Amino acid sequence: VQLQASGGGLVQPGGSLRLSCVASGWSFSRQCMGWFRQAPGKEREFIAVIGRSTSNTDYAASVKGRFTISRDNGKKTVYLQMNSLKPEDTAVYYCAARDCIMTVLYRTVSEYGNWGQGTQVTVSS
Repeated sequence: VQLQASGGGLVQPGGSLRLSCVASGWSFSRQCMGWFRQAPGKEREFIAVIGRSTSNTDYAASVKGRFTISRDNGKKTVYLQMNSLKPEDTAVYYCAARDCIMTVLYRTVSEYGNWGQGTQVTVSS
């Protein structure tokens, strides 16, 4: 069971980035996939989640309307499209996975058992 996140980098305020997280080792289509982030000195926080149905998503209030989570089960990949980035979005971004039933979403760190290694996003001029 492995998750590999990528796509981070340095971007100016107002810019965009797309993060990817590729999974291997189990049935990706049965997983809920989440994105979290952790800024220096702060706890890891929930950003977005997508359930087994691609229409079942949820976002933290701080990113709603700017970030979009999606998944491609054929590629075993979950994406996080980040638009209108702000300096306060600077953090290490982590993807996470867990088994879930069709209608359920998970939004807390403790509910996920599988984590990627993180990718740094820095928003600065």
